[in-house]
Amino acid sequence: MPTIKDPENKVPTPKVDAKRLSLVASASRNLIMILDAAGTIEWANPGFEEHTGHQLQDIAGARPPELLKGPATDPTTLLRVARELHRAKRFEEEILLYTRSGEPFWVHAYGLPIGDEPGVAPGFIVIMNNISDHKHSERGLRIAASVFDRSHEAIIISDQNNRILDVNPSFSRITGYSRTDVLGLNPSILSSGRHSPAYYSSMWQSIEERGYWRGEIWNRRKNGEEFVELQTISRIHLDEPGRYYHVANFTDITELKNHAKDIDRAANYDDLTGLPNLQLLKERLHQAQIQADTHQKSLSVGYIDLDGFKAINENFGAEVGDRILRTLAGRLTQDLRSGDTVARIGGDEFGLILQNDNHEAIYDRILSTINEPVDLGGEAGSIVVTASLGITRYPSDNTDAEGLIRHADQAVYAAKDKGRNLLHVFDPELNEHRQQKRAQLIELSRALDNNEFELYFQPQVRIADCRVIGFEALIRWNHPHRGLLYPDVFLPSLEDSDLEVPLGQWVLQEAVVQMGLWHGAGEDLSVSINISARHMMDRNFTSYLENYLHNHPAIKPHHITLEVLESTSLDDIKRAGDVLARCQELGFRVALDDFGTGFSSLSYLSTLPIDLVKVDKSFVINMLNDPNDRAIVESVIFMGQRFSHPILAEGVETMAHARALSDLGCEYMQGYGIGRPMQAGNVLEWVQQWRQRHTDPLGPAHKSGPGW
Repeated sequence: MPTIKDPENKVPTPKVDAKRLSLVASASRNLIMILDAAGTIEWANPGFEEHTGHQLQDIAGARPPELLKGPATDPTTLLRVARELHRAKRFEEEILLYTRSGEPFWVHAYGLPIGDEPGVAPGFIVIMNNISDHKHSERGLRIAASVFDRSHEAIIISDQNNRILDVNPSFSRITGYSRTDVLGLNPSILSSGRHSPAYYSSMWQSIEERGYWRGEIWNRRKNGEEFVELQTISRIHLDEPGRYYHVANFTDITELKNHAKDIDRAANYDDLTGLPNLQLLKERLHQAQIQADTHQKSLSVGYIDLDGFKAINENFGAEVGDRILRTLAGRLTQDLRSGDTVARIGGDEFGLILQNDNHEAIYDRILSTINEPVDLGGEAGSIVVTASLGITRYPSDNTDAEGLIRHADQAVYAAKDKGRNLLHVFDPELNEHRQQKRAQLIELSRALDNNEFELYFQPQVRIADCRVIGFEALIRWNHPHRGLLYPDVFLPSLEDSDLEVPLGQWVLQEAVVQMGLWHGAGEDLSVSINISARHMMDRNFTSYLENYLHNHPAIKPHHITLEVLESTSLDDIKRAGDVLARCQELGFRVALDDFGTGFSSLSYLSTLPIDLVKVDKSFVINMLNDPNDRAIVESVIFMGQRFSHPILAEGVETMAHARALSDLGCEYMQGYGIGRPMQAGNVLEWVQQWRQRHTDPLGPAHKSGPGW
């Protein structure tokens, strides 16, 4: 910025009116301030107000540095200005200032002392010109120059005739040509001769149409060595009409290209056997699925796991194990047809993609090929290796590549479970059933954590005097989306799962708590609780009951009946008998539920310690119309009497059922004809209403039919 000289004559020309001169200061786009001798603001023009956001009436008397400085303002520059103000000397500085809102801007500030003129008070005139754009341009040029010099990419700048105007140091480092070697020449001096004229024609067409081109080019260094570069050429238009320049920047990717095959092999092939690895197997399988869909054909995915290979490594060493793997890899490769794939998944596991229709014959041939002896040489002789083969078929197993490989792996485990050196084919329907069960178990576990289960209670009545003796606890699930669910919807999923015991413990605890509430209300009612076989046979079952009674001394165990399904398969009936006997020792009663529906009725009746036998409702409901069902009910009651076990009949829906059961000697009954399962909060009210309505269930005062 040129230095502004002091005017030779500081007195306004007499021919120009002073008011007009003041209008010049007001109209100027520069920022103008008049300071008093102390350096405080007396006046600022509208340009100052507009640029800074400060209004004159608000800043009169303020010092400009205090008003305009900011975080990045140079304090040294401010000190120089303050020194010149103090000395009443002219100053000229470039300085970063800030607006009232905190926005930075650069100015060229020129300060001129006044006061020597007649009638003019001492002070300063400060004229500031906003030079932010200039500063930003300078900074941009410096950055661009730094990028040009320090870039790791080679840069060539050429004119519209493609003559080189400049190159950066990286160009010389990559090509071996100095800057002076190439100035004024065409970049074609680097050409290797590998590319055809059509290649370059296409490149220049892209530059003409789109303004740039990007691609790979083989070029030649100054020493004659070829190299491949990744290059971008851009056409740059400046303000000069009809003129443009080319900027080409490139990176030497020769080393990357030289290692591309190695990288591809490392990423997609197994080092030991040379077979495709798991990554490449997935890619090929995905493509094979597309082909199968297109041509409406099937394909098989196989998973091979060598049997006992760990022992081979331990007995013969890893080197022998590796030799066996390489031998088997070669055999499998030769055994497959064109289009099929064998891959080493890892360790002693191989994957297969079979696109032929005659899959079964190939499966047998694969196992036979593996079974052929492997000659180890020397004293080691030969060794026979066996394998388990898991197979899944697409599109019968309609999943993605990863899913097919996973399912084939699952089939391998099934083959090993069957005895090894065998084949097992994955069953998608069975797997779907297992997945659904697994998903429901997860949901049931969440339901238990969220207290979504609830016990309903169904009354049990003594036939002789119509006395309510207790209630059977029946679980329900208040599903957040499906509403109230009955046990037949979700209990089958619990069978043989780890959730059976926790849920059984919850039912027992909840039922006992409700019984305690009834007793607290003066009702001496018992509760019956269903116990699954897995829960009962759990090794901690009796100790859990014992600890529970110890921690809750108010509980009366003789009011609690543990019901065991007669249809339950008890693998160890002696142990089951010991468990139930221990329950009786603790004071609990034991009932055999749904009697007559299983295959071990007499065995359970004679072996297990039983306090009560319950006749299954399927027989009771139809006993009035079906002689066979009546005969079964009669037989159960007769056997119960012979073994001195009271009988409770389920499924009692009418008064006629009650009379018939009473005639047969049945002591207790339960069913919709007495009362449906109800929420715990309704039990006590129902008991009171029952007592008011019933004194003799078999008398003429009572109506027959459901609900009595």
